[in-house]
Amino acid sequence: MTIAGELMEVILYVRHMGAQVSFYRDVLGIPVKEPAGIQDFSELFWVQLDTGSCTLALHGGAEGRYGKDAPKIVFRVSNVAASRAKLLQDGVTMGDVRSPGPGIQVCDGRDPEGSKFSIESREQV
Repeated sequence: MTIAGELMEVILYVRHMGAQVSFYRDVLGIPVKEPAGIQDFSELFWVQLDTGSCTLALHGGAEGRYGKDAPKIVFRVSNVAASRAKLLQDGVTMGDVRSPGPGIQVCDGRDPEGSKFSIESREQV
């Protein structure tokens, strides 16, 4: 019996909401889902971004070891090398491209607060 279905939300605890929204929205290109029509996110404690497959929720004002206790988020891309090059051009810290299995390419990066994320592509089988 399957209990969990699709991943519907990832919550990332952030210190500086404005900078984090700017990174995920402007650098990675993920649109803001809620709240709509807001220009200044710096005082908000909850912002939802629409990744298509699930919601990335940024939760502000939390305490913890930022960048260490945060979940790692994986984004699907069509071309890891090209996406990595663009992110590096935008000043994002990115590691090397690796292939953990046949037809899989992954590259790890860090957002402005040091939280880990990955970009990944998989060949269609």
